[in-house]
Amino acid sequence: MARGQRKPIEDKITEKEELISALSTRLEKEKDELKALLSEQKKQEVETLYDFIKTSDLSVYEATEALQKYLSDKYEETA
Repeated sequence: MARGQRKPIEDKITEKEELISALSTRLEKEKDELKALLSEQKKQEVETLYDFIKTSDLSVYEATEALQKYLSDKYEETA
């Protein structure tokens, strides 16, 4: 009779292992999709900055300098 009880618990263990494996696969797929979305967001943000710099007639160096000065001034205001 003990053998009859062993089979169902082994089946339950196998089912849980399969479920965990399927969930792990799903989680990896979701992580990949999130990574792609974050990459697309970053690309869009860079394009927005690039377009702004180009329309302002500033070089990348000048824009970087302006941002650094702005952040420096902002930091000094909060200090």
